[in-house]
Amino acid sequence: MGPGQILKDLINSELFRVVYLQEVFRQAAESQIIQAAHCINQGQLPSLTKSITSDFIFIEKQNDEDCLNTLIPLCKWAMENFKFKPLSDIQFLTPMTKGLLGTHSLNLKLQEFFNPSKGQEIERFGIIFKEGDKVIQIVNNYDKEVFNGDTGIIQIIDSEKSEVTVLFDSLVIYTFQELDQLKLAYALTIHKSQGSEYSCVIIPLTKSHTIMLRRNLIYTGITRGKKQVILIGQKQALQRAVLNNKDEKRISLIPPYLKRIKDIECSTGDFSQYEITKMYDPKPL
Repeated sequence: MGPGQILKDLINSELFRVVYLQEVFRQAAESQIIQAAHCINQGQLPSLTKSITSDFIFIEKQNDEDCLNTLIPLCKWAMENFKFKPLSDIQFLTPMTKGLLGTHSLNLKLQEFFNPSKGQEIERFGIIFKEGDKVIQIVNNYDKEVFNGDTGIIQIIDSEKSEVTVLFDSLVIYTFQELDQLKLAYALTIHKSQGSEYSCVIIPLTKSHTIMLRRNLIYTGITRGKKQVILIGQKQALQRAVLNNKDEKRISLIPPYLKRIKDIECSTGDFSQYEITKMYDPKPL
């Protein structure tokens, strides 16, 4: 069981005015990315094409190994044909951290391609960090003013000072002992990418991701792409994700208290004077 779902509970309570955003401004209305996203949101399999003229492309592969071996040539193709910059424009997204197509495995392979430099490097917490690596901050650090989900590029690894300098919006210095706050970011989980956008998104998707194949996750991944979205994997995996709209069971104490307020509103026509602290009354309903 997961955590609560406050926003969803508030929407379902029917106590508040709810606005649904129907128009997408990230791409033009005729964008295949938008059309695919709408189809997925409605539980329908989007039109799958290999056409290089489309901004939404599906490349079918039958197993994880074939997907993995295709990612680098696919990345080269995107860079050559669309002039995408390797670190700032292209982002690999995947449903999971583990497995051949999880973030751990993908980051090792992509690091070799994006940053083959033999310059300064340091190994900490099971990760080899090199100058030029793309990294992500995985915890909030208010002292350094970097936060969970921020991505940057390693500029300097200073072995004498035991420090690593990373360029985010500004330069941030980490001691070697603080490197547990960073991970490689060539590939991110779709979950970690929420709230972000990238010029080109490449998403491997196979049945090895079964436990994470949900409609909302795939919708999130696809809508991260501004100019190009490329899915690579098994059609059956995509179909399974599109049809799976089940939510994880979440425990929340908010709905019964919202219902109590709604009952008061219905009986009196006004709940503006109802003390908000009573929502958290520990007494049984």
